[in-house]
Amino acid sequence: MADQEITVTYRWTAKPGKGAALKAMYQEVVDAAKANEPGALRFDVFEVRESEDLLVVDVFRDGPALGEHLGGTAAKYFPKMSEIAVPGPFFFCGDVPEELVQAASGMNMGAVFGTPAFGFSRTPGEVA
Repeated sequence: MADQEITVTYRWTAKPGKGAALKAMYQEVVDAAKANEPGALRFDVFEVRESEDLLVVDVFRDGPALGEHLGGTAAKYFPKMSEIAVPGPFFFCGDVPEELVQAASGMNMGAVFGTPAFGFSRTPGEVA
């Protein structure tokens, strides 16, 4: 399905003493995606307990929106981020177009791709 949402989860492991810089730079990434990528539906950033690392969950409207992010904001910030943190692993969940699989696989970030299998979704307040 070309119009299926794609969720990407990943970890950035801060290099020693670089946690504050990582957090500040990732705030820039979030702000850039929010301002320039209408297909980026959600970015959630979590601080890993007892470390300076970040766990991130991104949701994109579809494959083209993911491609826009990888070719835009991610391409701009990935080299800078890699100077202060170690990327990955990255888990791509959804119907990722093959050209994006190839591009992400070539970035040496431990990319893993999962296609939809099964599950469910509830809206808040929904009773089973």
